[in-house]
Amino acid sequence: MGVEPGRLHFSWISSAESTKFVDVATKVIEEVRALGPAGQLAKTKAQVA
Repeated sequence: MGVEPGRLHFSWISSAESTKFVDVATKVIEEVRALGPAGQLAKTKAQVA
């Protein structure tokens, strides 16, 4: 699909787990920032096979 591994994250978080949400969101933000800009991926259109 053209999305770099590490830019897409899934996590199951209950609405009662606000501290877990903050922890997961912070971790995801740090990991994506470490990858840097998306580069060409953000500028190209998806190709249909």
